[in-house]
Amino acid sequence: LLMGTMSMNAAVSVDRIEPTDWYVGMKDASLQLMVYGKDVRNADVEIDYPGVRVDSVAKLESPNYLLVYLNLEGAKAGEMTLKFKQGKSVKKVKYQLKNREMAEKTASETGGIAFMADVSDSGQVMQMIKEIHDRTGQIDVLVNNAGISVSGLFTDITPQQAQRLWDINVQGVFNCTKAVLPHMIHRKYGRIINISSMWGQVGASCEVHYSASKAAVIGFTKALAKEVGLSGINVNCIAPGVIDTDMNACYSEDVMQELRDETPLGRTGKPEDIAQAVSFLA
Repeated sequence: LLMGTMSMNAAVSVDRIEPTDWYVGMKDASLQLMVYGKDVRNADVEIDYPGVRVDSVAKLESPNYLLVYLNLEGAKAGEMTLKFKQGKSVKKVKYQLKNREMAEKTASETGGIAFMADVSDSGQVMQMIKEIHDRTGQIDVLVNNAGISVSGLFTDITPQQAQRLWDINVQGVFNCTKAVLPHMIHRKYGRIINISSMWGQVGASCEVHYSASKAAVIGFTKALAKEVGLSGINVNCIAPGVIDTDMNACYSEDVMQELRDETPLGRTGKPEDIAQAVSFLA
């Protein structure tokens, strides 16, 4: 969620902020933010929020991009304010921080249990699945929904950004699926549902890495379905269009309206729409 005000004649410009990486480990957490704005690369970044500090700032090749790494150890959910300074100019931007507390709140409201792991880390995933199996006795359905996005020209995306996106969007699907398959094969029953994207089917400009990762999920789904079908395990994939989630909070209302106009139903999708499809496949 991006909000902000700018003083008159300000030199610092921040058009939008996108979370490109959200890492939650067993003892720490971090957030990587891509900041877009005219000549924002030369701005200094400050933050005043309990439990959050700026670890580092990466100045990319383009003057209109800035990569900010935040350490969230001990931070609670809430609205934090980032300050971008350049000389006497100051741009304040508010960003909504969500973390484990939000997941636990959702679990409590729905009668579920919240578990935590970085899906790109196979060791953490295996430990999480073990805890779930020990707690519940069995795993019937896996929904591979974790994902991040990096927007920008293909030539502006850093190798680190590209690798982290692939580690979460693709390797994360591999890790979680591999962890649950032995349990499902043993029981001769299971449902695996992967969340891809329409960009994995048709591609999107300035979303090359994201599109490629989602195309990989589609290919993975088709191949695994053939491999484990005889074991009583169904593997399916959902490729949503534009859905109202935090990933799209960086876009202006004009852009969102253009996307609605391009959609046959005349509206963007809701998370509940995808949830209903998942429920049907499960």
